[in-house]
Amino acid sequence: MSTDGLSVDDGIRTLLLLMPRMVGRAKRLKVPDELQSLSLAPRHLSLLAYLLFDGAMPVNELAARLEVAPATVSLMVGELSRKGVLERREDDADRRRTIVSIGARHQASINEWLGYGATAWRRALEPLTPGQRRMFVDTLLAYEQALAES
Repeated sequence: MSTDGLSVDDGIRTLLLLMPRMVGRAKRLKVPDELQSLSLAPRHLSLLAYLLFDGAMPVNELAARLEVAPATVSLMVGELSRKGVLERREDDADRRRTIVSIGARHQASINEWLGYGATAWRRALEPLTPGQRRMFVDTLLAYEQALAES
């Protein structure tokens, strides 16, 4: 990695050109045939990504991670359960809690679809030190926050 400095303006210029290309490439990732008819929206992708990479979890934990109300997650889970994408079960330790997981029928397709992005991120992040990864993620979070405040 180069140790040459990069001015703020040069960084902005590079990122303004790069970000639309990245988004465009991500949008062109082919949705597997068996998922195309399910009308999955961007709000579903984050939920599915958590379940894919972290495994089954309670609705309240999903809500906390997604930073939305548990009722919102319950609605999404209900919708995706009716489509057969998700499975719900009672928590054996606490029957008031519902545990959500990706349905076995769609596990491979969702893994294939979301796996492309995860593989690309892994290739980009693995060479970095933990501190560099933290700075990169924090920078993206700061950028998102700045956009939200605009």
